[in-house]
Amino acid sequence: MREWFAVGMAALLLVGCMQEDPGREYDAQYFDYFDTFTTFTVYAEDEQQFQEYKELFESELKSYHQLFDIYENYQGINNIKTINDNRGITPVQTDEEIVGLIEFAKDEYANTNGRVNVAMGSVLSLWHEYRTYGIAHPKQAEIPDMQELKKAAEHMDIGDVRIDESKSSVYLEDPAMSLDVGAVAKGYAAQRICEKLREAGVSSALISIGGNVQTIGTKGNGSPWRVGIQNPDTSGGQSYLYALKLEDLALVTSGTYQRYYEVDGVRYHHIIDPETLMPGQEFTSVTILSPDGARADALSTAVFNMPLEEGMAFIESLEDTEAFWVYEDGREVFSSGFEDYVEK
Repeated sequence: MREWFAVGMAALLLVGCMQEDPGREYDAQYFDYFDTFTTFTVYAEDEQQFQEYKELFESELKSYHQLFDIYENYQGINNIKTINDNRGITPVQTDEEIVGLIEFAKDEYANTNGRVNVAMGSVLSLWHEYRTYGIAHPKQAEIPDMQELKKAAEHMDIGDVRIDESKSSVYLEDPAMSLDVGAVAKGYAAQRICEKLREAGVSSALISIGGNVQTIGTKGNGSPWRVGIQNPDTSGGQSYLYALKLEDLALVTSGTYQRYYEVDGVRYHHIIDPETLMPGQEFTSVTILSPDGARADALSTAVFNMPLEEGMAFIESLEDTEAFWVYEDGREVFSSGFEDYVEK
């Protein structure tokens, strides 16, 4: 997975130190999963309990990383890449977590009127090729030709993604299409890992998978977790814009500062609008707050691809969901309840 940082480093810096009951604060860091930086902070009674929680977290993180990978094969695992490799050939029997992820992604496609589409791998891979080359050879950097993009867009119909729950199989009917789950994978993984940690007895934790931040309960002393929102203006001296107070909430930011390259002085980032097939130029970042980390991840992409009026109306129609927009010129806009979570 070629994913991004977002608020991960800020979250790490803002998480507090040792607190009282229900135990001591422990933390671990990882660099090997989802091609990004991951942190795990948890309260445990003692070192032994922490090791149990840590082993569970790392095992689940590794599993989701391998299952949702679109670039690498793993022995004995049918993952997203396996499904892509068999497009137009045969259904792939795979883990129920992949089936769950794709079903969730299909629901979000419908809920957002197609603004987040995991079936647009044909278009995203084209941008990825141009971006990779442009970063390596900035003087020769180019953007894809629109005709080239439109031809690729003929193969992004999410209706061609067939799921057979009884067989736990996925089949891509179009031999020229591919899945790219980057807009939902980390958030879905974070949500599922938190559910499994809760089942294991964890009552206080914070995880950040490349900036997809999710909290369980409060800190050990009962105070909210403090998480920073990345400043999209990376040239400035201020690393984050606001500190937020979170309890049983997920925070996800999508921004133009995460993966991009420049052509003739114009920045082209990785968040591609399914309608225009181009990177949006209205915002530099969109942050979503939601109790559901998977939903927050999907919405951060979907709302980024909506005009403000449409995005605001959509967010306000959702229960327990807030958003924060930063425009290209630095202007900031909050949904009606977002500021309630900002530390004054």
